[in-house]
Amino acid sequence: MASSAAVLASAFGCAVSQKTVVKPAQAPAALQTATKEQLIDSYNRQAQAIQSLNAGVSMKLTAGSAYSGVIEQYHEVNGFILAARPASIRVIGQAPVVSKNIFDMVSDGSTFSIYIPSKNKFIVGPADLERRAEKPIENLRPQHLVDALFWPAITDQTPVLFEEASEGASRFYILTVVRAQAPQSSVGASDAGSATPGQQESSQRPAANWEIARKIWFDRTDLRISRIENLAASGKVGSDVAYANWQNTASTAYPWQINVTRPSDDYQLQITLKKLTVNEPIAADRFSLPQPPGTDLVDLSENPGADTHKDSGQSPKEPQH
Repeated sequence: MASSAAVLASAFGCAVSQKTVVKPAQAPAALQTATKEQLIDSYNRQAQAIQSLNAGVSMKLTAGSAYSGVIEQYHEVNGFILAARPASIRVIGQAPVVSKNIFDMVSDGSTFSIYIPSKNKFIVGPADLERRAEKPIENLRPQHLVDALFWPAITDQTPVLFEEASEGASRFYILTVVRAQAPQSSVGASDAGSATPGQQESSQRPAANWEIARKIWFDRTDLRISRIENLAASGKVGSDVAYANWQNTASTAYPWQINVTRPSDDYQLQITLKKLTVNEPIAADRFSLPQPPGTDLVDLSENPGADTHKDSGQSPKEPQH
């Protein structure tokens, strides 16, 4: 026993005396400071700086569950995004190497159209359609990208909260933009902002009830916007968009990496910009997408679960990039 104890003591003694050389950790980036007013001003200047964009991109779509669809066989596609305020957008995805369109979709803020050549389908519906598909890929809407590319300005009358936050070694400022809750009617609650003035006047809900509209995250190493969470009624996250790789473009800067997460739609879309032109006029016909002759029309506003076969007799217009 004494011998064993001596061996253990000797072993632990050696362990204690050993030295490990540890590479010095990189010094953390210096944190910048700003007031709430300065951050609101910075956000508004960025929001108002971009009126249109024409971008060459690569896109990678993933979903939280098993799915199938036209994009899955390519995993990552190249393409183009055209967008102009207030809500016009066109998104084209192309197959690698051959540059053949695998989808083409547009929205004007009121309606959307999606053409999928390989399926011979032309899908239309209202832009605010909430229809949970079995395949998450089918939940993708062009209007979802407008919300990620163009931000609404914060008015002087809008209540905004201000806080500091930490995630691991990263430090952030957060602006929390709030809005008055939509009034409840006798048949149930409406979505935020959907009530008419008459409904608001008749509501018994106190005007002091508020809910979060969006949370704007600023990275304190450079005070760039790194994340925007958009919330729907009752605190439900509509979209969570991360921004990175900011680069100077014309008279402003713009993020060249945009990752859109939509939890309720069960998908994530990673957008990497390859080239970008901002604030140049975009002809209205470049946001036009007529139904190609012979394609099957799926009108989600008529019957969300059925296909309606119609031939428009029109020839599709190819956009100029």
